[in-house]
Amino acid sequence: MTNNDIKKLDHDYIAQTYGRFDLALSHGKGCDVWDFDGKQYLDFTSGIGVNSLGWADEDWLSAVVNQAGKLAHTSNLFFTEPSAQLAKTLVNTSGLKRVFFANSGAEANEGAIKTARKYSHDKYGKDRATVLSLVNSFHGRTISTLAATGQDVFHQHFFPFTQGFEHTPANDIQALEQRLKENDVCAIILEVVQGEGGVCALEADYMQAVQQLCQSQDIIFIIDEVQTGIGRTGSLFAYQQFGLQPDIITLAKGLGGGLPIGAFVLGEKVANTLGKSDHGSTFGANPVSCAAANAVLAKIDNHFLAEVSRKGEKLRQALADLPHVKSVSGLGLMLGIEFEENIKAADVVAKSIENGVLFLTAKTKLRLLPPLIISDEQIEHGISVLKSVLSKM
Repeated sequence: MTNNDIKKLDHDYIAQTYGRFDLALSHGKGCDVWDFDGKQYLDFTSGIGVNSLGWADEDWLSAVVNQAGKLAHTSNLFFTEPSAQLAKTLVNTSGLKRVFFANSGAEANEGAIKTARKYSHDKYGKDRATVLSLVNSFHGRTISTLAATGQDVFHQHFFPFTQGFEHTPANDIQALEQRLKENDVCAIILEVVQGEGGVCALEADYMQAVQQLCQSQDIIFIIDEVQTGIGRTGSLFAYQQFGLQPDIITLAKGLGGGLPIGAFVLGEKVANTLGKSDHGSTFGANPVSCAAANAVLAKIDNHFLAEVSRKGEKLRQALADLPHVKSVSGLGLMLGIEFEENIKAADVVAKSIENGVLFLTAKTKLRLLPPLIISDEQIEHGISVLKSVLSKM
């Protein structure tokens, strides 16, 4: 089939909910991917941060094929080895206590919210259920996680949204302190780097102050690591760079290295909040997805993380020197480029595709989420193409 054949099938048979790039992908290896007409592209998107090891990593592929040949699915009525091993790794590396496996970031966030509300209900009764998130945040596309998302652009068409969610300005601790005086908040959820909000990193002092408020007022502190987690920012979890110890973290995207899996990891305070039948998921802890995640985590050691940090800094410095670049934001290999007013990120993406490199956008910024295995030579090639594109704009 050709690119045009695939695009026609999509147009005729798939719900038209996505603003896709004008490109149909056929197969990939490492950081390179090909379309159906045989053209090769260098990837700086990793499936929006999912393909942490790039395409078709040999160890990942072997783990997936092996597990698919043994148990593809069992339901959670039975114990399985991949999920138990994965949970142990996540607990040991996070310093938290227990894991619940879901299928996506939105589901992980829903589960974290349910846990926080049950903890508060069990201890304080029904009138302490408000969940605070930050203006400019993004936590998912279900009705409840849309309510938690602090961007008006997503709050359209689907009313009424789930009640009990409010948004407070990021990096404004006084506004948060004032809101907490109403004594009805059970949880605060934040992203260390607001990905969909424009790759905006929160201030370290602010996050420390949020944690202190949560601890002093017995409010559940949730960190959404769906995009920042699994090595993306140069540590396994982004919160680990800032001396934070959340009550719950949520994960997805890079965890499965290309297969759908989400998780929320529970700290000591809420480790036993959810009991039998309080929460569930038919496909949660799918053995193949868990095997894939185990293969991903087996690769991410201290040396790997140090390389992510080094390559992220190299990329950041090179981006800052490009034409029309106003600023560079983010952490590790999660970066956003703010351009001068006459440059539109969407136009840069389109021109870069023509020149064989794939980028993303986040609001008005160009967003870079390359596979964590990207090489120095590939970074240099991507920068070269981006420089050429920007020089002509």
